[in-house]
Amino acid sequence: MSPIRRLLTGTAEHFHPKPSVKGMIFDMDGTLTVPCIDFRLMYKRILGGDHPDVVNNNPIDILHEISSWSSEKQARAYAIITEIEQDAHEKLQIMPGAKEVCSFLDARGIRRGIITRNVNTGIEFFHSRFGLPKFHPALGREFTPCKPHPAPLLHICDKWGLHPHEVMMVGDSAADDIVCGNRADAMTCLLDESGRYQSNELADEQKPTHRIQRLFELKSILETCYNLPPPISSDFQSRL
Repeated sequence: MSPIRRLLTGTAEHFHPKPSVKGMIFDMDGTLTVPCIDFRLMYKRILGGDHPDVVNNNPIDILHEISSWSSEKQARAYAIITEIEQDAHEKLQIMPGAKEVCSFLDARGIRRGIITRNVNTGIEFFHSRFGLPKFHPALGREFTPCKPHPAPLLHICDKWGLHPHEVMMVGDSAADDIVCGNRADAMTCLLDESGRYQSNELADEQKPTHRIQRLFELKSILETCYNLPPPISSDFQSRL
């Protein structure tokens, strides 16, 4: 049974224990960092200002869009993507609550990973810029197929030796992060700071287990809805 269906508890005779969370996988851009990549400029430069989806400001999966292009045309497109991503490094800020959430997870021995459609050098920059203990594994778009395909999440679960239902995917994109997690049968959490997602407009596989507006809200969701390992320090004290 999907973890989405297992979160509610009922009367004693219908009681379901809280599911366990042993690993958390995060999107990077817009989740662990404040959004700063100019995607509309990226789409315009790659697809052209007269492309219907650019003109109408429709959602665009740019990696999927260019996947069928010739190798030469793809190379030019990836050069533009990389240039815009690197320009964004100068403005990169840690998402409020990210450090606190990481400390909360680390104190309980809950593993942390990253799945991003950014490049591996972008992950390295993130790690060096903010001094957080590294997320591992941390997969960029060099790992294929990339999200929303579940392959990167399943790869991390395999590395951790965990079943996907013991893992939660956290991200700000219903189409990429939540679909990736749901397709893998993991728990999911949508970070929707601006309230741009309406539940009745989301396809079934885009609907998250949880929705938050601020990253620090993740801590209370984990404490309320899940069976978590005790803080490591408390565990050590109990053995004295």
